Amino acid sequence: MEAVSKLKNVSLSARKMRFVVDSIRGKSVDQALNILRFSKREASEFAEKALLSAISNWENKLDMAYSADEYDLFIKSVHVDEAGMLKRFRPAPHGRAHRIRKRSNHLTMVVANRTVIEEDNSQETTEE
Repeated sequence: MEAVSKLKNVSLSARKMRFVVDSIRGKSVDQALNILRFSKREASEFAEKALLSAISNWENKLDMAYSADEYDLFIKSVHVDEAGMLKRFRPAPHGRAHRIRKRSNHLTMVVANRTVIEEDNSQETTEE
C-alpha cells in the first residue's frame, strides 16, 4: 500500500530541492526524517513537511487501523518538477535592466510499506 503527498509552488529552485531529495530517495522513513531534521539546507524543511504529510496520508488511507511505526515504511519515489517562474527586473549600469528569475518547484513524494498488511478474510470460500 502506498500514499502520495504533493507540495506545489515551493518558493525554491528545483535544483536546490533535488540536492536534498536525492539524499533520501529509497531510504526508510526513520532514516529520511533524521537526515532532513539535521540538514542545514532550507529545502530540507519543505521535504520534511511533505514526508510527514505522506506518512499521515498512509495512516489515514487505512482508517487509522495501523500505525506507521509497526510497518517498515520507505520512500518509494520522489520527484521534483519546475513550477512557474516570477520574472523581475533589476536596474543595471548605463540605463539597462537585468532579469531576475525567481524559480519555484513542485515536490511529489510516494511512501510505501515493505511488510505486507494482512487483511481479515472473514468471507471464506468453500468449494464443494
